[in-house]
Amino acid sequence: MSLRPRSAVQIPEATVAVARAAFPKGCLAIRLRDELGVLFSDEQFADAFPRRGGPGRAPGELALVTVLRFAEGLTDRQAADAVRGRIDWKYALALELTDPGFDFSVLSEFRDRSIEHGIEARVFDLLLDRCSELGLLRAGGRQRTDSTHVLAAVRTLNRMEFVGETLRAALEAPAVAAPGWLAEVVAPEWIERYGRRVDSYRFPKGEDARTRWATTVGQDGFALLEAIHADDAPHWLRVIPAVQTLRVAWIQRYHRDDKGMRRREGNDLPSAGVRLSSPYDRDAHYGLKRGAGRCGYKVHLSETCEPDQPHLITNVHTTDATVVDSEVTEQIHLDLAGRGLGPGTHVVDAGYVTATLILTARQEKAIDLLGPVGLDTHATAKQELGQEAFAIDWQARTATCPGGATSVSWSDQRKPNGTPITRVHFAITDCGPCPLRASCTKADGHRYGRSLTLLPAAQQKILDQRRREQETQAWKECYAVRAGIEGTISQAVRAGGIRRTRYRGLPKTRLAHLLTATAINLIRLDAWWTDIPIRGTRASRLERLGAELGLAA
Repeated sequence: MSLRPRSAVQIPEATVAVARAAFPKGCLAIRLRDELGVLFSDEQFADAFPRRGGPGRAPGELALVTVLRFAEGLTDRQAADAVRGRIDWKYALALELTDPGFDFSVLSEFRDRSIEHGIEARVFDLLLDRCSELGLLRAGGRQRTDSTHVLAAVRTLNRMEFVGETLRAALEAPAVAAPGWLAEVVAPEWIERYGRRVDSYRFPKGEDARTRWATTVGQDGFALLEAIHADDAPHWLRVIPAVQTLRVAWIQRYHRDDKGMRRREGNDLPSAGVRLSSPYDRDAHYGLKRGAGRCGYKVHLSETCEPDQPHLITNVHTTDATVVDSEVTEQIHLDLAGRGLGPGTHVVDAGYVTATLILTARQEKAIDLLGPVGLDTHATAKQELGQEAFAIDWQARTATCPGGATSVSWSDQRKPNGTPITRVHFAITDCGPCPLRASCTKADGHRYGRSLTLLPAAQQKILDQRRREQETQAWKECYAVRAGIEGTISQAVRAGGIRRTRYRGLPKTRLAHLLTATAINLIRLDAWWTDIPIRGTRASRLERLGAELGLAA
C-alpha cells in the first residue's frame, strides 16, 4: 500500500445536500468536519507510507475512520460498513455518495503500520494541535492525572499452569512448522501431558506430587531446548517466538547446574516487572493495585480542568502493571512539555507525589504538583510526638527534642532503593528520665532513645510544609478538583473499555488507549459545541436530601 496524497479535499455537493437534509441539527461526524475542517491530511502520515507500490486508501481518511470507530465503539467491519452506508461519515470524509469504501482489514493494517513506524501518538497529537490553534487548549493551567488497571487479553496463570502452558505453546509451534522433525524428538508421554490446554485437566494433589510434576515439566522443557539448539536441528526453530519465550521462562523459573535441576523459589525468582506471566503476552505482568492482583497493564490519563474550557485529555501513558504511579510523574511532565501543554498546577493523588517530585517539578518545570503526602507515622499510628516537634539545625547537623535534649548522632545513609536519608539518634541517658518519653517514643526505655529519619534538607522542608498545608480547608478546596478525573476514567471504561485490552502486547494496547482518548476528546468537543454542560460529581439521594435540608457535612 503506497501513499497517493489528495491535492484537495472538498465535500461533494451531492453529499452536502443529502447530509444537511438527513441531519438538519447536525451530528458528531458532521460537526467534526464543520468545526475542525480537514483534521488529518495525507502528508502528515507520509513517513509511514512508501511512494511506490500499488495505490492505497488515503491515510488521512483511514485515521479519521479509526477515530470515529473508537468514538462509536464499532468493530473494524462495522466501521467499514459505516463508510459505505452512512451519510454523516461520507460527509466527514468528503466522499461521494457512490463511494464503495474499502475492506475492513485495511484498518488493522493502518494500526500496524502506525506502530511499526512509531507514529502511534500522531492522531492524538494532531487533534490536540488543532485544539490549541482554536484556543481550546493552553499551557500553564490546571491539569489532573489518575490511573486505572488494564487486564491483559490472556488468562491469569498460577506457577504450575504457566510452565505447563509455556511448554505446550512451544511444542505447538514446531508441530505446525516442522512436524517431521518434532516427530523424531517428542517423547510418547508428551502427547498425553501437553496435548491439551493445561487448564483442561487436574493437577496431582499434594505438595510433593505437584513438585514432582513441575520438575518433570522442567526436564521436558530443557530436553526440547537442547533438541532445538542441536547442530542437526533447523536453525530457524530457535527464532520462533514461542521457543524464545520458553527459553526465557525456563531461565526465570528453573535453575540447573552440576547438582541437578530445581525450581526457583522466593527471592531466587526475578522481580515481577521482569518475570513473564503468560506465554502469549510477554509484555503483560502481574501487579497489585489496592490489594488486588491482576495480570496486564496500567494506563495514566491526564486532562485539563479549567472551568471556561472543554476538559480534554492531554496525555496517555501506558505501562505494565508493576510500575508504581510515582515512577511516571516526571515522564508525564516531559510528555506534556513536549506538546507545549505543561501545566501550572498538576493535581494528582498520593501515589504520584513524593517530596523529591514536588521539589523537582517546582524548580525544573515550574509546576505545582498538588497532591497529598504521607502523614508522619510517628504522630499518627503510634501516637507519638511527630518530627515537627523537633528543631532541626541542618548547618550544625543536630536536632533538639521538645524536652531540650540535643541529638548525639547524625549519619547520612541510603535506603535500599538509593534514596538518601539521615538517621538522627538521641541518647538513652536523655530519653530515659524524660517526662515526655511516654508521648515521644514506644522504644524500650532501658536500651534505646528516640530516633528520627529525615530526608535531605530541601525535601524535608517541602514535606513538612505540605503536611501542614493539606490539613487546611483552603488546600482541601483546591484539591477537590481532582475528583473529576474519576469521571474521565469512567467514560473511558464505558466508551472504550480500557480496563480490558483487546490486543496482546504493550505497543498495541498503548495505541488503543491513545485512540480511545482521541475519541473521548471528540465527544467532549461535540458537547462543548452544543452547549451540553459538564456533569458534576454524582451524589446519592440521601446526600442530595441532606444538602436540601442543610444537614450535609
